Amino acid sequence: MSPNPNPLRGRPAVVVFACFAAGYFLSFALRSVNAVIAPELTREFGLTNAELGSLSAAYFLGFSLLQLPLGIWLDRYGSRRVNAGLLLVAAVGCALFAVAPNVGTLWAGRALIGVGVAGALMAALKGYRFWYAPRRLQQLTAWMLMAGTAGALSATVPVQRMLPLLGWRGVFWLVGLLLLVVAVALFRLVPRDEEHATAASAARAAASARPGSYGEVFRDGYFWRFGVLAVLPQASYVSLQTLWAGPWFVDVLGMAPSRAAEALFAFSLASVIGFYVQSWLVPRIERKGWPMVRYAATGMVLLMTMKLSIALVGAPWAWMLWVPLALSATCFPAVQTHVSLSFRPELTGRVYTSLNMVLFVSIFVTQWMFGVAIDALEGLGWQRPEAFRTALGLWLVFEVAALGWLLLSKARAPLARAAAAA
Repeated sequence: MSPNPNPLRGRPAVVVFACFAAGYFLSFALRSVNAVIAPELTREFGLTNAELGSLSAAYFLGFSLLQLPLGIWLDRYGSRRVNAGLLLVAAVGCALFAVAPNVGTLWAGRALIGVGVAGALMAALKGYRFWYAPRRLQQLTAWMLMAGTAGALSATVPVQRMLPLLGWRGVFWLVGLLLLVVAVALFRLVPRDEEHATAASAARAAASARPGSYGEVFRDGYFWRFGVLAVLPQASYVSLQTLWAGPWFVDVLGMAPSRAAEALFAFSLASVIGFYVQSWLVPRIERKGWPMVRYAATGMVLLMTMKLSIALVGAPWAWMLWVPLALSATCFPAVQTHVSLSFRPELTGRVYTSLNMVLFVSIFVTQWMFGVAIDALEGLGWQRPEAFRTALGLWLVFEVAALGWLLLSKARAPLARAAAAA
């Protein structure tokens, strides 16, 4: 799909961004809310750590399973229709979660929510490549992630304050209603020119000698050079952010649930600030000629340093270490945008969703296995705080290997290879 020769400006540009940002706000709120309502769910349904991890990770499983068809749909039907339709599915998932009488129904509702919000970010980024000038894409990505992290903020103290009034079931009914509103706004307010261009591009690709395919993406070494970051450090961070940070504050640092919600609020606020800084920083380091490998490796080193500090320090003030952890983790989305722009434009949707599938399958596994590891260590007689710290330490071993892979790989961007060969 070729870029729009007349990029959006003024009010239309704001409206398009706001519609997609609202969907991603709700997506991230639903992704993160279990960190706050985990005590309520555990108390009502008698969940073990492994069951709690599996329940929360069901979102990521549903999300990841839809990524490959999502890429095809985005490249064929466009961002507006695909995202609006999927958000309706997420609203149904919220309703199912809200009425769940047992763990199985909770799991199904959570997985359905994951399916429904699977396109919230990818549809936006794919559409932005058409609607906005290329120089704005990294900045728009950072702004979208700020909107998403604001959703994570709304799932901390605000949800904690709403629980006595609405209960966790009422919270899900409310979010389901908001999802319906956003789906209607997307369908009615977003222009249709991108899906017309998408259909024309898909027809040209089908008739050409090089139709877009997932095989071209997954066989490329450059995709996996950066994809390993999604498999390990980014997945483990999101697992902490969306579930295990809350239990860590309560069970390792001894905080009351209300204080833990406040710490989660500060943690998420740091992410918002970090994404704002990234929106300012990334264009400048690109102009200075920083290679993405150096940028990603710097972010990884900072992230792993903070995780090691969190694993080693058990003092009550240690919750403050999670603030620089959140700041350092905001480097990863710029990597995703960089990789997507390194492939042919016809593959944009497939590259974005391939990276997302790798990331969310990894989150599903790490979030679930973190709980399994805690249960196993406690079964061996370990105290709960030591079990948490040891599980985090195991993650760090794998992340060191991921950093080595990134630095030692010689894979080059496919568009750069094509230009050199021309």
